Amino acid sequence: MKSRIFQYFKRILVSASPIFIIGFAVASQAAEQGLFWEMESPTGQITYLFGTIHSDDNRVTDFSPRVLDALKSVDLFVMETIPNSDPANFSMQEASLKTMLTELEFDQVRALADFHVLRLENAVRMKPWLLAVVFSQSKPQTPFAQDNLLMRGAEDFGKPVQGLETSEEHFGVIDGFSLDEQLVMLRVALKMTDEQKEQDFERLITVYLSEDSDKILALDSEVTRVGLPKKIWQKMLVKLLDERNVLMAERAIKLAEGQSVFVAVGAAHLAGESGFIQQFTKAGYTLTRLKK
Repeated sequence: MKSRIFQYFKRILVSASPIFIIGFAVASQAAEQGLFWEMESPTGQITYLFGTIHSDDNRVTDFSPRVLDALKSVDLFVMETIPNSDPANFSMQEASLKTMLTELEFDQVRALADFHVLRLENAVRMKPWLLAVVFSQSKPQTPFAQDNLLMRGAEDFGKPVQGLETSEEHFGVIDGFSLDEQLVMLRVALKMTDEQKEQDFERLITVYLSEDSDKILALDSEVTRVGLPKKIWQKMLVKLLDERNVLMAERAIKLAEGQSVFVAVGAAHLAGESGFIQQFTKAGYTLTRLKK
């Protein structure tokens, strides 16, 4: 169960994180739109940046020889965080959703927990925001999502693997929201229809395949903010993207000093003023867009 929860959380945080306002870009508009980059440091060291979507759909998991060659050529593979099954990351210590939800809402939780292959006694102890992430998915997830396959590929090539965030940092992003705010997120997920979830998923896959990071950000915004109060939405923008972008990009740039690195982060983290493209550009890297 713990491993499965990690997969669900990763998909949203990696690929469907909310949009933030795109500020003035140092790089060209065209440079903002790619998902796969070769980046040359001021000293000539080559590093790669790859924007992921956390899905096991075969439309995004069939990696091209160019991606695999890049993965094979580097010294280090870096992703947002390394999988960790510490229950403290996922569960409420004392509280239970049984006392927080109406009878109708609890019936919905029971049905969705069954659909996503979660034991009900575990689901009612999950942090509400995380359960909202699980229930917003159109289907149960498998361990064969794109970013996990890249990690396994790196391991097969004998490359060390490292996270840009600790597990506590990664799962603690929304822990700063109050319980009432988290319940708002959960109730929004409970109101989603199966048709809506499937349509959102197909739209995200389609725009991802276009390799246009601006469109990905725009669609992420449209999909994720539906039903959320403006105050919660704006708080999510800062916590999920702005603050994490700065921290993760800073760490990625430091790791790329003196070694070649393959950096795989959610596509929503690439564009924008605080995004990885801008951060590497400001650090003196020359970016060349590659086709995935």
